[in-house]
Amino acid sequence: MSTATVAADSTIYNHKSFYIAGLHNAHAMETQAIQIISRQLDRLEDYPEMAARMRQHLAESEAQRARLDEVLATLEETHSTLKDTALGFVGNMMAMAHTPAADEVVKNTLANYAFEHFEIAAYKSLITIGEALGHPAGVSAARANLAEEEAMAAWIDSHIGPTILRFMGRDAAGLKADR
Repeated sequence: MSTATVAADSTIYNHKSFYIAGLHNAHAMETQAIQIISRQLDRLEDYPEMAARMRQHLAESEAQRARLDEVLATLEETHSTLKDTALGFVGNMMAMAHTPAADEVVKNTLANYAFEHFEIAAYKSLITIGEALGHPAGVSAARANLAEEEAMAAWIDSHIGPTILRFMGRDAAGLKADR
């Protein structure tokens, strides 16, 4: 085997490892999203339209994580329990961080908007890597997940103003406005 072949084989192996690490990270990211959404759902009684959309996205996030499990299986891999546990814990802490805030719903809305864009970037990266490595199953799953994340980000974007105005109106009326 020539030196060039060994180098090429080594690079391909590293790219595949890079891809698998990205899939593990995305799986853990969805575990984190599930934890964040689950915690927030308990605290949205005054924002029923947001609660309904968050319940829908919770189901989407669970399906996204299942898609990632399927993709990992095509590579004879499984998700990283350590990463899932760590990011699940972080997700719980992130959700709890805004709980004492008087404007909890506003802070969560802004954080959710940012998190959706992080997920969008992650799936765009996985699509690029999957295409470069010729892994159509991974590309297909990442595209499906990306479409759902983009739809959620667009929904949040269109509801930032109304959520803030509802918060302000409830606060001005002396009503509980944080959730």
